[in-house]
Amino acid sequence: MRYQVKCINKNDRYNAYERITHIGGDGWRKITQQEAINYIENGTHSFFVIKNGREVDVIVATSRFGNKYIKTEADGDEPNNLLSLPECR
Repeated sequence: MRYQVKCINKNDRYNAYERITHIGGDGWRKITQQEAINYIENGTHSFFVIKNGREVDVIVATSRFGNKYIKTEADGDEPNNLLSLPECR
């Protein structure tokens, strides 16, 4: 299944570089970042955001400290498309 991510929760809403804790969208329950990583890695679900009218895939990346996290394709170290989404309720 493929799902559009429309909102996020993160540790510190006002810090663009803080860790995402949950993602959510219309018609599916909010899930943890770890659940999203597991779904992407095992191929059961994929996620995307809409940026400038096109779908941008959510991928799993690994930090320089070896921690896995999610981000959108083509994002460097700058605040990414996921981090700019509104807060989930």
